[in-house]
Amino acid sequence: MPRSMRSLPILLVALLCAGCATRPPRPRPATVASAAQPATEGGAPRVIARHGRFAVAPVQSAQALRAAFVASLLHDHPELDRAHILELLGDARVQPSILAAMERPAEARPWKDYRPIFLGRKRIDAGVAFYRRHRALIDGIAGRYGVPPSVLVAILGVETYYGRQTGGYRVLDALYTLAFHYPPRAAFFQKELAVFLSLPRSLLPGPRASLRGSYAGAMGWCQFMPSSFAAYAVSASGSGPADLWNSLPDILASTAHYLAANGWQRGGPIARRAHVFARHEMPFLEHSAPIHNLAGLAARGFTLPGRKWPAATPATLLQVQGRQGPEYWVTFTNFQVITRYNSSPLYALAVTQLADAIRRGVAPGGPRR
Repeated sequence: MPRSMRSLPILLVALLCAGCATRPPRPRPATVASAAQPATEGGAPRVIARHGRFAVAPVQSAQALRAAFVASLLHDHPELDRAHILELLGDARVQPSILAAMERPAEARPWKDYRPIFLGRKRIDAGVAFYRRHRALIDGIAGRYGVPPSVLVAILGVETYYGRQTGGYRVLDALYTLAFHYPPRAAFFQKELAVFLSLPRSLLPGPRASLRGSYAGAMGWCQFMPSSFAAYAVSASGSGPADLWNSLPDILASTAHYLAANGWQRGGPIARRAHVFARHEMPFLEHSAPIHNLAGLAARGFTLPGRKWPAATPATLLQVQGRQGPEYWVTFTNFQVITRYNSSPLYALAVTQLADAIRRGVAPGGPRR
C-alpha cells in the first residue's frame, strides 16, 4: 500500500497502515478537530459509538468536520461540483472494524511472527506459478523500468496475494472513517480523501462510490493510495487511463513506475543477511536510509558472505527478531525504495525474501509444483 505513512525507528517498527503505497498529495488538509471527544451544543460530548480508544463522532460534530473539509476541498478544486461531493460524503458510512484494524497492524509484530504471513509455501508457490504464467509480460515491463521481475511479483504477492485479496471495503467508507474518526492520522487521510474525490471520473473503472479496497483506502492490485494513484498509475500501452483493478499490464507497469520514480537502482542489491563478529558495534541508524557504507559496517563487525560489492557501496543495518534470536541484515538503497511503498522495514524485508524465493523457484531446475 503506495506512500507517506512514515518515520518510525527501524528497531521499534510500528507501522499504522500496512500494504499502502503512498506519497504526500497536493491538496491542503482541512483543519482537523479530534473526533475522540466531540463537543456538542448541549455541553458534554455525545458519542454514538466507540471502538477501542477512538469514538465515532455524533452527527453534529461530523457535520462540522465535513463542512471544514468540503470548504478546503472546493478551495483547492473549484471545478468540483459541491452538490456531488456532499452527496458522496452523505453516502459514506463509518466502519468501526476499520478502526479496530488500524489498532493491530501486522507490522507491529516481531519479524518471527510477521515473516510467516508472507513467506509461507503456498504464497511462494503461487508467486512462482504467477510468474511462469505471465513471464513474457512481467519480464518486458521489468526490463523497461529496470526493476527485477521477481520484485514486481513479490510486491503483488505481499499486497494482494497476486490479485486475490484486493480488499472488501468501499474506498469511500475507509477514507471517510479514517479522515474523521481516527485522530492520529486524520490529516493524512483527509488529504487522501480529497485526492480520491478530485480524481477525474475518466480515470476510474467505475462509480467512485462502488470502488473497493483495503481498510486504509488502498486501491487495486498494487494497493495504491489515491495520491499514489494520481502520481504513479500508468497505462502500459501509453493510451487511455491506467486500470489497476482489471489490467495486469497496467498493474505491473504502475508498480514498476512507482519504484523507478522513487529511485530504484537497476541491478543494485536490496538486502543481505550479515555475518556478525563476536565483537561488534551497532552503527547509528536513521530509519532505512543507507547512511553508512559496506566498509564502515565491516569495521563495526558486520560483513557480507559471498558476492562482493565495492566497499563504498551505501548501506545500513537492520536488526529484527527472528525465531533463533536477533537477525542482522545489511540493506541498500533499493531496500529504502521499497520502504517508500510501505514504510515498514518488515514489509520491505518480506518483499525481498519473497522475491528471492520466487526467483529461485523459476530458475532452471527450480521446483515445479
